Amino acid sequence: MSTNPQSSDPTDSMEMCVLASGSGGNSTVVRTPGGVMLIDAGIGPRTAAARLKGTGVSVADVTAISLTHLDSDHFRANWAATIVERGIRVFCYSERIDDLLEIVRDAMPDAADLHASFAALVTPFEEAFEPLPDVSASAVALSHDVAGSHGFVFSGHGVRIGYATDLGNVPARLVDAFDALDVLAIESNYDPGMQRASGRPLFLQRRITSGRGHLSNEQAFDMVRTAFDRCQRRRQALPAHVVLLHRSRDCNCPNLVRSLFTRDPRIAERLTLAEQFQRSHWLGPICRMPVTGEQLLLGWG
Repeated sequence: MSTNPQSSDPTDSMEMCVLASGSGGNSTVVRTPGGVMLIDAGIGPRTAAARLKGTGVSVADVTAISLTHLDSDHFRANWAATIVERGIRVFCYSERIDDLLEIVRDAMPDAADLHASFAALVTPFEEAFEPLPDVSASAVALSHDVAGSHGFVFSGHGVRIGYATDLGNVPARLVDAFDALDVLAIESNYDPGMQRASGRPLFLQRRITSGRGHLSNEQAFDMVRTAFDRCQRRRQALPAHVVLLHRSRDCNCPNLVRSLFTRDPRIAERLTLAEQFQRSHWLGPICRMPVTGEQLLLGWG
């Protein structure tokens, strides 16, 4: 399968492209034979449209948005008019729907008709939902600030994508859910040394590193290695792509991230660092053989 971001050929499988990832806004597009969805809408529709140019996908193709949580860098209320105009379904954790509707009302207090139309397009999820035809989603509750967040595993068309961002720790349920993936996308937010030396207020550093804030590079690395080790024990194919999300611009560095993750040669050749202002390539399955006994021995070189 091509990973060329300029490709305009419709996929016969499922693949994703990270449009933006970081504190300035987060959004990822997922393309399937049955339609197109966004994971989060933390960049506005105009920015998303510009970022999608050349991918073979446009905002007009989007029929669903799956929200990890409602921080402003993951959902922007200026999507509401586009959502209503195009009839885009919005999947939101059931306990946060009132909060989502309030965000839209506060942003556009004089647009009562828009509020009602938007509310009609919001679909609650608990643990499982179907955002696109022939694509099932499993939601995994994650610790992030007071209200929490959700990771997702999207399965369909012979592909499994795991996506988790804004989590303060890696619970066992996420490790269990991230099984037999083709694409493993996880937050790698900060370097502990850079965090301590950042000059940020102590309360902010504590929030980020408390276990309910964000994931450090080391925590993300340990999680990915755990997933790879499990694949090898089971003689399963390894994920084709490891995508690192939500890198801090102040308390992280791409060179540090690459230096850490490339210590494991299994990960090194599959690594993509998501960026704030530049989209990724299309990321999806590639032709891979199951892990053999010889590969088990060679896994650590």
